[in-house]
Amino acid sequence: MKKEVLSSLAPQPVGSYSQAVTVGPWFFLSGQIPLVPETGEMISGDIAVQTERVMKNIKAVLEAHRMSFNHVVKTGIFLKNMDDFAVVNEVYSRYFEKPFPARSCVAVSELPKSSNIEIEVIAFSN
Repeated sequence: MKKEVLSSLAPQPVGSYSQAVTVGPWFFLSGQIPLVPETGEMISGDIAVQTERVMKNIKAVLEAHRMSFNHVVKTGIFLKNMDDFAVVNEVYSRYFEKPFPARSCVAVSELPKSSNIEIEVIAFSN
């Protein structure tokens, strides 16, 4: 049975999607962009600041289901500019320990609200 996970500490959905859903031990978190949860506005700053906000949003939704980054088994990173990868990877890496989750990273032409970055995660809890 699919169940919705919602955190007031992360940006609220603005469309027909959930912040995250669980199915059994699996946790699927929708892509997060650098929105400030309290205002719904895009955070200003460089890609490091934006990535930090995205990771904080992900953390809030994980914690709403009593999970942490240690439960994450797969991530997907979407970047408007692949030249930002090294900076994004540096910030991203601070949130994970070995064994690191599997990951994909792709360059895209557009993201919601003209964001420069979006990250989605899949986690597992036994």
